[in-house]
Amino acid sequence: MSGKTEDLASTLETLRGDYRTLVERLEANEREFQRLGRAVFRVEEEERRRLARELHDGLGQNLTALKHRLSLLASQLGDTRPDLQPDLDASLALCVQGLADTRELSRLLRPQVLDDLGLEAALDWLARTLGNSASLAIQIRAHELPPLEPDLQTLVFRLAQEALANVLRHAGASQAIVSVRVRAGLLRLTVWDDGPGFDVAAALEKSRRGDSTGLGGMKDRVALYGGRLSLESGKDGTRIEAVVPIPGEAGILPA
Repeated sequence: MSGKTEDLASTLETLRGDYRTLVERLEANEREFQRLGRAVFRVEEEERRRLARELHDGLGQNLTALKHRLSLLASQLGDTRPDLQPDLDASLALCVQGLADTRELSRLLRPQVLDDLGLEAALDWLARTLGNSASLAIQIRAHELPPLEPDLQTLVFRLAQEALANVLRHAGASQAIVSVRVRAGLLRLTVWDDGPGFDVAAALEKSRRGDSTGLGGMKDRVALYGGRLSLESGKDGTRIEAVVPIPGEAGILPA
């Protein structure tokens, strides 16, 4: 009997060891997956930065030169060819609009203010840009943030950008609030709007089916940084929140 008990204990200890080894492998694989995912995220942002620079320095400068040439041509013609004036005016207006669109696209691809002045200034710019394009009052609450890693700043900016874009497309809201706080080793981004709300379960199921990439993409990006994304919606509006541990600090995610 004693021999059987010892054999059983040995077998259980072996199983425990195998279980611990399996858990360690799974955790290592998850860390590697997150590392690779963050690397892809950086490459994507670098490509955005390159395209934004090419739009600004290439196409933007060409359109600026074309605008000056059209203006010079108009002044040289003066009143000698009044029949050409409407076409010149239309061409100049088209050039001006194309230049504005190019600059706007360049900033949306990768706003220079994010690299030059940081997250708070970039969020203020985003609120002005999106708020001016629609009847949406956007308030930013992100003051006195501690220094954050560039990757984390980019993550927060992209999450806020996607969340506000969803508000503009779907919410029918008149106001939105973007809040960024850092406390106890955790960064917390909250985006709230006063829209009529929607069925959260249906939206999540739609995202799981791949019919909508906005919410799913946000959840995936947050997960790459070890964080969590939550969503609440009802008659008092919609609230989306991302909580991400700050690298190097002992932040513990809430249960």
